[in-house]
Amino acid sequence: IHFLLILHSVAAGGILACMVHKRRQVKTIPLGEGWWGAGQKSLSKDDNIYSFRVETSDKDIEDLYERIDRTRYTDPLEDSGFHYGFNSTYLKKVVSYWRHEFDWKKQVEMLNKYPHFKTKIEGLDVHFIHVRPPHRENQKVLPLMLVHGWPGCFYEFYKIIPLLTENQDGVAFEIICPSIPGYGFSEAPHKQGFDSLSAARIFLTLMERLGFSQFYLQGGDWGSLITTNMAQMKPQCVKGLHLNMFLSRRGFKVLLGLMFGRYLPFLVGLTWEDVRRLFPYFEKNVWEILRETGYLHIQATKPDTAGCGVNDSPVGLAAYILEKFSTWTDLENRALEDGGLERKFNLDELLTVIMIYWTSGSIVSSMRFYKENTKRNFDNRVDQKTGIFVPTGLAAFPNELMHCPQAWAQIRYKNIYSYTFMSRGGHFAAFEEPKLLADDILQFVKKVEKP
Repeated sequence: IHFLLILHSVAAGGILACMVHKRRQVKTIPLGEGWWGAGQKSLSKDDNIYSFRVETSDKDIEDLYERIDRTRYTDPLEDSGFHYGFNSTYLKKVVSYWRHEFDWKKQVEMLNKYPHFKTKIEGLDVHFIHVRPPHRENQKVLPLMLVHGWPGCFYEFYKIIPLLTENQDGVAFEIICPSIPGYGFSEAPHKQGFDSLSAARIFLTLMERLGFSQFYLQGGDWGSLITTNMAQMKPQCVKGLHLNMFLSRRGFKVLLGLMFGRYLPFLVGLTWEDVRRLFPYFEKNVWEILRETGYLHIQATKPDTAGCGVNDSPVGLAAYILEKFSTWTDLENRALEDGGLERKFNLDELLTVIMIYWTSGSIVSSMRFYKENTKRNFDNRVDQKTGIFVPTGLAAFPNELMHCPQAWAQIRYKNIYSYTFMSRGGHFAAFEEPKLLADDILQFVKKVEKP
């Protein structure tokens, strides 16, 4: 259990401050400060926001093709599917499409259909896209930040953005979608210690710089932790927090659920759907997690060593990342020779994710985020001792890596407005099931906005 708990925790220290929020005394995490740029902290401050476009040179593409052509493969074991990782028989098919049919220039045009920007915060150039809804009469426009995780990027929200900027019952969202520093087109930290609290503080500064005093947040994977930290730091600014991956603290209530939940669920606050998703507990939440989190231990200990290979080999990078898009979408995909990748996605979408990592050279810095967030004792982390009191919406997708019942989530998230058992989908919710996720965000926000 600790493997996944550590993934969604934070290494940080500090003294808890107190403030009044929504007529209750709540503890918040101090904002603190940081400098992650190269060298000494600059005395000058640049608060400007600059336009940015995704671009790749012909020379970069030539280099990519040369590396692809030199790839050395290893034959897979017979009938192994994806149980040993990315099956090289199918990998050759993906790479052949990448080399001969995939049109990156076309995908670059698609990426640039939304306005991109960069701004300097704490010494780093922070990349984000900012999409405003079309102007309509009698429309309430609400700012919403969407935060990705690993091995995702800002692009995984491209399917859901048009759904959220549509006018639905008089509500539309103004979307701000940043790249975590060290991911995609955001500059990587140059100093040790950049964790989820640092990212949360930077994103709060970004929203303030854009002129938003109150806003909504949405995230999964690392995005879930970062947005939760934002709500813990400045609850007065966060009108609502929506998550598609969430965990609870350990405690007596969880222990009772594990002991009696399978047979007397209602006695311990569980539903029969919770039982179906949780049990057998050790198989689903211990052994499966152990099978799927070897990457986590590597990235949380020696990311630069493993990263050296995938940063140098585009095919190695594709195998490393796309295996997660297979398994984390549905564990049953491990039995398939093609990993079931094209059941939920097409190759253009998947290779666009790979190209964002490849052209930005961000795979190693993205892996370092694990080490920075796992340096200290889990139980002593400041965000683990701080409740979340902002209105919260939780979307529980059935193929997520670990299920958290509402009864357990309430230990940590004190003000749950909605909890939805989603009908289908896995870890990459916005990428897999954009309509389902958009509908759940909207119903949550309507509950919060209701007079």
